[in-house]
Amino acid sequence: MSNLNNKVAVITGGNSGIGYASAKELKANGATVIITGRNAERVQIAAKELDVKGVVADVTDLKQMDDLVETVKNEYGKIDILFVNAGVFQPAPIGHNTEESFDYQMNINFKGAFFTLEKFSPILNDGASVINLSSVLANKGVANTAIYSASKAAMNSYTKTAATELAPRKIRVNSINPGPINTPIYGKAGLPEEAINEMASTFQERVPLKRFAEPTEVAKLVNFLASDDSSFITGSEYNIGGGITISI
Repeated sequence: MSNLNNKVAVITGGNSGIGYASAKELKANGATVIITGRNAERVQIAAKELDVKGVVADVTDLKQMDDLVETVKNEYGKIDILFVNAGVFQPAPIGHNTEESFDYQMNINFKGAFFTLEKFSPILNDGASVINLSSVLANKGVANTAIYSASKAAMNSYTKTAATELAPRKIRVNSINPGPINTPIYGKAGLPEEAINEMASTFQERVPLKRFAEPTEVAKLVNFLASDDSSFITGSEYNIGGGITISI
């Protein structure tokens, strides 16, 4: 078990899915955890269940992000772990993508993620760990995921640049690329249940291990990258997709 005692962690989108599971894992290993999210009710419920600090903040609203950083700074000083996790998924085939969907996904998955690190960088302790949630789709040409995949590919590129620039402060920046995970993100995609089930079946068939992962399995990797056990790892992408990246 990794020791995160006296470490302060911020997790965006921490009220559900991978963010929620990671908050639980980091807290269990000794970290002081702050979760954020856009929905006040969900953040409040999750924070109470997890017994952590919850702050309502929309990553696409830079004023709210400034307020979030100020709140964290005033209460905790600097932080040691930043898990940039908030994200959305809206699949559509080429020729049917809208400007609204493009802006929605890019604003949360890339712009919001980008500025999360930009805003928090002044209060990162030297030696901190930054973990960006990306996707195996950043590196695979899966149909109906053009915008989402592009947003995650951009995030992985930014991860490498940030790792280079923050290295003098001994701050490590890495990406996690999950494959199919049992999270609410598919239910929020705006598709009918039948379409979601069909998409899930297609994804599962591509996975050599023939199953979806649980958020807790990704949380274990988040915990590893947050801890000193990964002290010589930066600028890396970690695929956690049951072998989907090696399948044809």
